[in-house]
Amino acid sequence: MFAAVSRIIAVGFFLFSKKVAESNRFYALLYPDKSWFYHRVCTFQQYQNFTSIHYDRLLAGKGLETVFQSEGWEKLGAVQHHSGAILLMSHLGNWEMAAHLLKQQVSRKDILLYMGVKEKEGVEAIQKKQLLDSGVKIIGVQKDGWSPFDALEGIRFLQDGGIVSMAGDIVWHSEQRSIEVDFMGRKVELPEAPYIFALVSGVPILCFFSFRVGQNRYTFRFADPIYILSESRTDRHRIIRAAAQQYADLLEEELQAHPLQWYHFDRFVK
Repeated sequence: MFAAVSRIIAVGFFLFSKKVAESNRFYALLYPDKSWFYHRVCTFQQYQNFTSIHYDRLLAGKGLETVFQSEGWEKLGAVQHHSGAILLMSHLGNWEMAAHLLKQQVSRKDILLYMGVKEKEGVEAIQKKQLLDSGVKIIGVQKDGWSPFDALEGIRFLQDGGIVSMAGDIVWHSEQRSIEVDFMGRKVELPEAPYIFALVSGVPILCFFSFRVGQNRYTFRFADPIYILSESRTDRHRIIRAAAQQYADLLEEELQAHPLQWYHFDRFVK
């Protein structure tokens, strides 16, 4: 019943939400040789697939075990022996399920998750509560900017060997520091904070993706660690931009493989 109702609600959003235009535009950029009807079909499927996130959470809440396989898990294990790590997630795939399963697997290290705070939180508030209940620490990022104390807490967390998870594909407000990279033949702005954290703390960045491959079944993928090493202040921007471009290239590669699990509903590509 829940699955049927959620899919009907998704149809309503597809028909009446203003954000549908952004999804249509995104798929038009991703598939420039396809028709407008094809782009609309992709958007419709995107909204339908988004309901699976909540359905799987419901199943997990009823005690149904989530099945997952991982590719590159040893990369996280390798860096854990020496330092903390920054897990750079995205709005491609299911980040929430990834956070829950990471907490189950990473027993000796704490996880700190930075999440944006929205004015009207419905489902998002439930997500955050469930993550907190599972033992994941959360710092809410306000739309009007970072608190210096929030940033300092994250740096200390990393230096103590913890794992900090951050979204690598969303800039929360116009005053937030960002860096421009190439994506799908165009320009996008990515948050600079993950790379600054890595530079200051000396820990590596691991780009991390989680994709649904069936009902309550997921695949995790870890990319090779990215180290932000700068010998002088003058070359920091170049090194940070190169690291951000690495993430953008990985994101585009995974997007090509899983285009209908793109859940970034605001404008991303310029």
